[in-house]
Amino acid sequence: MGEMMDKAKGHTNEAIGKAKRAIGDAMDRPDIRAEGDAQEAKGDLQKAKGEVKGAINRV
Repeated sequence: MGEMMDKAKGHTNEAIGKAKRAIGDAMDRPDIRAEGDAQEAKGDLQKAKGEVKGAINRV
């Protein structure tokens, strides 16, 4: 997977995670909030992976 695809998936997962976290807060559901936190963290890692791939390609 390329740099841009990793970054795009990272942004998507981060947005979905934030939405889940907000829903978990609104519904007082710690399980949904935890899912959102995990998905947001996954998105952060995917974006970082894309950044690394981009840095390697620019060298």
